[in-house]
Amino acid sequence: MTEKYQIYKCNICGNITEVLHVGKGELICCGQPMELLIAKTGSDPAVASDEANKHIPVIEELPPSDCKTKDGVIIKVGEESSYAKASEGRHPMDKNHHIEWIEIIVEDGKRGKRFLDLDDKPESKFYTRKKILGVRVYCNIHGLWELKEK
Repeated sequence: MTEKYQIYKCNICGNITEVLHVGKGELICCGQPMELLIAKTGSDPAVASDEANKHIPVIEELPPSDCKTKDGVIIKVGEESSYAKASEGRHPMDKNHHIEWIEIIVEDGKRGKRFLDLDDKPESKFYTRKKILGVRVYCNIHGLWELKEK
């Protein structure tokens, strides 16, 4: 049975879907069950550190010039995280390898998602006064990644 906000991918055509309303049925695409994507984290021992370095989202407060009331953050992917070395830089954003979207999850369970274009940096600003509980990002090559705030 599916759960709300799970992400599934068709391994034949590449369709990706997010569960918004839970039902009893199995998700099928191209005549095959869709694969449930399990988010990777930087602490997962099965994930190579160099792979994690480029995919772990980092949460930073927006500077006062962007956000006067401390109600905004910028989520960056792969830059200056506790997992990445500053010299490694950001996640690539080209046709073959890129971050498709960034999503925040806030304390009341609401979510905000931004889809990125290839000419965007792998980052997004979000304006909220709510505490951020987590961030998910999706890389077209390496899949779903997640950061959970403590």
